[in-house]
Amino acid sequence: MKGNYDKAFENVIRLRIMSILMVNEQFDFNSFKELLEVTDGNLASHLKNLESSEYIYVQKSFIGRKPLTNYSATNAGREAFKLHLEFLENLINENKS
Repeated sequence: MKGNYDKAFENVIRLRIMSILMVNEQFDFNSFKELLEVTDGNLASHLKNLESSEYIYVQKSFIGRKPLTNYSATNAGREAFKLHLEFLENLINENKS
């Protein structure tokens, strides 16, 4: 079967995070939180998981005195996600009746 199953994307929140980052150059923490409708802690743990897999890059900055955390997909993250989607697509196609 083509593609690779990747445990990093088996959680729906992480799957959605990567889907968002595939079509946006970067996305900030509060926008993720609002779009995904998750708590700070839940979102932070999923983002940390993707960061430790080196699938996303974290950039912290300030606007005035307010902290801003932006996330973007790394090249490795983009490639791993594409392979995971290819795996899922092949799995679906193989199981069609």
